[in-house]
Amino acid sequence: MSAGGTLVILLAVLGANLPFVNQRLFGILGRKSAVKPLWLRLIEMVVAYLVVGALGYLIEAGIGNVFAQGWEFYAVTASLFVVFAFPGFVYRYLWRHRPAAAA
Repeated sequence: MSAGGTLVILLAVLGANLPFVNQRLFGILGRKSAVKPLWLRLIEMVVAYLVVGALGYLIEAGIGNVFAQGWEFYAVTASLFVVFAFPGFVYRYLWRHRPAAAA
């Protein structure tokens, strides 16, 4: 696997988990509410999928010919992006967080 392919996979893993590990909008903008709702996290995931896809396209264009992709490619990569997001989802919604100990 080339360095470009490895970079795209690492960006996909990072982009899929970023909405679940912080409370900021897109990891940058602060919010008034303390807790970010699930629907907003899912929108962030879709935007991250599109950004990683665009970066992958640019990397592929820089290497050489860009291959045409059908709907199957996008269905598989979207499913893979959701699988990449599983650790962040588990951390946010399924992992039992202990309350902070009193000093």
